[in-house]
Amino acid sequence: MSDFAGKTAVISGGAEGIGFSVAQAVGKQGMNVVIADIDEAQLKRAQSELEALDINVLALTMDASKQDQWHKVAEQAEARFGKIHMLVNNAGVGGTPGSIEQTDDKDWRWVLDVNLMGVIYGAEAIIPCIKRHGEGGWLINVASMAGMMGVPFAGAYTATKVAVVGMSESWHAELKPHNIQVSVLCPAFVKTRINLSQRNKQSEYKNTQQASAKASSTDLSGMGEHMQKVIDAGLDVEIVGKRVVEAISSGELYIFTHPNYRKAVQARFKAIDGAFERSASSPLLQHILDEEIVGFS
Repeated sequence: MSDFAGKTAVISGGAEGIGFSVAQAVGKQGMNVVIADIDEAQLKRAQSELEALDINVLALTMDASKQDQWHKVAEQAEARFGKIHMLVNNAGVGGTPGSIEQTDDKDWRWVLDVNLMGVIYGAEAIIPCIKRHGEGGWLINVASMAGMMGVPFAGAYTATKVAVVGMSESWHAELKPHNIQVSVLCPAFVKTRINLSQRNKQSEYKNTQQASAKASSTDLSGMGEHMQKVIDAGLDVEIVGKRVVEAISSGELYIFTHPNYRKAVQARFKAIDGAFERSASSPLLQHILDEEIVGFS
């Protein structure tokens, strides 16, 4: 019998894309699935598709950037299925591609609130539920390959994904004594609609007419067209959910879906190691070369 059978997963942004792929994959392992999403129409379609696969599903409308809505999802999930064993913090937006000057405060707030605070609020609401029953479980945070290397003209998106990787590493150590396995998914380009995130942009983050006119005067159309071509050539999204099940079954902290990016990430690690080498040779730092490392594990 699967280790997942009869247990319950809560998945934000679960109505399509990677979230829906994970919902299908864990549902086929026998899990009850709670999909929470801001897009009500897509949520209904996802619910129907999961039910057609004989997966027990609860579909709930939720804005991941709203703390109170996360707590309502937790309450409804427990009311329906009794216990929660898995949280998949998947909801995310791509932001508006552009330079430093073209990314205004509302764009930053939108990406930070969904991609970063949404993960924090999800953990805050769901992890106590997993701890409470004492059976252990899983926390899966969806980051990106951008969490491993910076992406030009995507500063806000990159910032949030780097943060999600770091939080996952922190929570991995923190939650281990509670038998809660933490993993962070770092995909590169996948065939989703992440580049069309504006379709669900909440009203409080929409630019003023003046700011929109400024943005439209810049040459962003070519960037958008290029991004669409890259995504169209990306990994089939169905593979991602299956890869997640494979990885968490093996207890992996970092979940990669694009092994072809290994050399690029290794180049970054090499540069970091080189920086340590240079610091070790500095006369200013010789007195701490052999000091004990404190506060990290």
